[in-house]
Amino acid sequence: MRGYGIAILLSLLVATAWAQIATDLPFELKVLDEKQAPLIGATVELLSGNSPTPLQMAVSDERGLINFTLKANTTYSLKIRYVGYTELITELKPETVSTQKLSLNLQPDSKTLEGVTVSGRKALIQRLQGKTIVNVDASVTNAGTTVLEVLEKSPGVMVDRNGGLSLMGKTGVLVMIDDKPTYLGGAELTNLLSGMSSTQVDQIELITNPSAKYDASGNAGIINIKTKKNKQKGFNGTLTTSYGQGYYPKSNNSLAFNYRNRRFNSYLTYSSNFNRNYTRLYALREYFNQNDQLESRLDQPTLLVNQSFNNTLKTGFDYYLSDKTTLGLGLTGITNRRKGSGNARVAWETPLGQIDSSIATQSSSSGWFKSGGFNVYGKHNFSKTQQLSIDFDWLKYDIDNSQLFLNSFLAAGGYNEGARGYLPSLLEIASIKVDYSWQINDNGKWEAGYKNSNIDTDNTADYEIGNGANWYQDYGKTNRFLYKENIHALYSSYEQKLDRLSFQVGLRYERTNYDAHQLGNVERPDSAFSRKYAGFFPSGYLSYQLDSSNVLTLTAGRRLDRPAFQHLNPFVNILNKYTYERGNPFFQPQYTWNLELSHQYKDFLTTAVSYGIIRNYFSQLFLSEGEDILIYTRGNVGKMYNLGLSVAANFSPAKWWSFNGQVIFNQKTFNGFQGNDYRSSVAQLNFSINNQFQLGKVYSGEISGAYTTRSRNDIQELVYDSGQLSFGVSRPVLKKQGTLKLSVRDLLHTRIMEGLTDFPDAEEYFIIHWDTRVVNLAFSYRFGKPLKSARRNGGAASDEMERVGN
Repeated sequence: MRGYGIAILLSLLVATAWAQIATDLPFELKVLDEKQAPLIGATVELLSGNSPTPLQMAVSDERGLINFTLKANTTYSLKIRYVGYTELITELKPETVSTQKLSLNLQPDSKTLEGVTVSGRKALIQRLQGKTIVNVDASVTNAGTTVLEVLEKSPGVMVDRNGGLSLMGKTGVLVMIDDKPTYLGGAELTNLLSGMSSTQVDQIELITNPSAKYDASGNAGIINIKTKKNKQKGFNGTLTTSYGQGYYPKSNNSLAFNYRNRRFNSYLTYSSNFNRNYTRLYALREYFNQNDQLESRLDQPTLLVNQSFNNTLKTGFDYYLSDKTTLGLGLTGITNRRKGSGNARVAWETPLGQIDSSIATQSSSSGWFKSGGFNVYGKHNFSKTQQLSIDFDWLKYDIDNSQLFLNSFLAAGGYNEGARGYLPSLLEIASIKVDYSWQINDNGKWEAGYKNSNIDTDNTADYEIGNGANWYQDYGKTNRFLYKENIHALYSSYEQKLDRLSFQVGLRYERTNYDAHQLGNVERPDSAFSRKYAGFFPSGYLSYQLDSSNVLTLTAGRRLDRPAFQHLNPFVNILNKYTYERGNPFFQPQYTWNLELSHQYKDFLTTAVSYGIIRNYFSQLFLSEGEDILIYTRGNVGKMYNLGLSVAANFSPAKWWSFNGQVIFNQKTFNGFQGNDYRSSVAQLNFSINNQFQLGKVYSGEISGAYTTRSRNDIQELVYDSGQLSFGVSRPVLKKQGTLKLSVRDLLHTRIMEGLTDFPDAEEYFIIHWDTRVVNLAFSYRFGKPLKSARRNGGAASDEMERVGN
């Protein structure tokens, strides 16, 4: 009898368990805006009965999706919130739960004040798993700016004096445009971003812990610049123009439109950007003898005036071959003409500051940056759970730079000498990528893919020396550098969501081969070098929802940075008579392990602590050549240890005021060798804040700012504190079809770069001022006839709601 009792008891337990499993249903919720576009970062609370305490709380992903596990024959309530949209509370009845899928639309938050409608808008900053999203148009002070200027005041982003980017206090950032690497670095990347208008950009994604799907490059993470591509049905367009006045004038203009019907979507965006500006540089270099006694000083004030004119065209189409298959073609073209002039007066001084000799330098430069490329893609859904996409990209950069330096010795019987260079560069990239995803169940997803990219570059440095009238070939600096690189990559990742626990594990393998050839001349023989290396790059996260308001997440990953091909090229670039820049053919990749533990409290507060170790650390190096020539180069110097702590808050102190702020602390320690054993460390803080205000009935305003304390990215250079403050105001016009924005950037003109560089047997104090205080007036106008969808209400889900987005 006892055995029968146990058997009966076990049978009851199994039956109960199966009944429990049978009543637990996976449920997918899709949150859309009024234009049927997914809302990323919408907060959804799942409630039962009259209880105010949520059973579950989640945030919508990039597709606007949230997955729950619900019990059949149970009634729930959903509370959905998103900044700028009316809160939606709706009942979830058993018959809707049984369908296992629902789409809901949020409507813009509109309040009628004496006949004037004030509409909500996207939040400026959104924070998702491993990603911070900057909605560019949500900031008034972004009007009339370039992409580089938007990045300068994005949370956690810093720009150094050479245009190099760092993220969360760490250098080595992979910059992508529409999920595709730019393959540029240094000055050329700076020129691309400073010539790109912010009106072209929809969002900037700051990804500190990329998954295995992304390239392994970028030890600090990825900055992904997502340009605007409207897919709204009907004919739609936006015209934007702006004028800015700093010390010199600036202008940004763009035109974007699209047309979409049931099967076809076409788009075109054109922008032009004119920018005239100055750079005022002062440097005081001091030379010491072997006993550390001051021997001489070099006083170098310099004024550079530059102007650029940029044109960008992007067009393409998407063709929906069937409900399962989409084909597309995209074309991009960029031209950027630059020219500049400079005046410098270099004085050699005795240790007591008495002028020993002086040299005046007149310089000029010009550049023509041309880029063209196309993308062909296809996407096929084998089923509701399986998808395959193929991308082929071809991109070519054609860059022509030239420079001229004329030096005059300011003394009786003085001399004239000069140097001029022509530096053309060709860069061609071809890549193919295949990605497969399988939604194994409503809470599990597997992804895998392959990517192959080929890079082919041809760089020439053609230098001459003379006295301004007669010129002779300078074979010591002249060269031609050919570089070919091939990268193969494979990845696989799996993501799973359980009741309170979610995780992702991924592994990426990359193999790199490159061949470099420096052609010789009559004074120097040919030289060539090759390198092959490969590695595995694991990544993943583990997230646990403590309760309806608190989530803990642990992320980890290994990444690398490859030297930019420009930095491998050993040719010389003249900065001035006593300072050169030179590449390093022995430059090796750097490898990084990153670990981060974060806590999120609702969408109000996010805190994180991180630790990173970088081996073969990339640093700018400063070498002596001869008695008075100093060389800037880059190379590997050892290790860098980074301990980081960040706090980000997003809240509304009042109905008319929303605040977003972030504080980042980094403790950096550098250990390396470059002629000497270098040990340096720095504790640095970076603050960024943004305040958005509703001013009266129709006006909205903004006050934003950023500040960084003393910082260090290079082992031999310390940068002093700096910051900037900006404000702006906007209002709708022309029956809300248009918008006027007036802004002032860097109001106090404190966006400067000041620091101290440690050379072998020398040190240099420098301070750089730019034309950053700018008053800007921008106007945008929206036109077209969209195909409007039926307005949804906030009541119980209807059949019509459930068809949206399916």
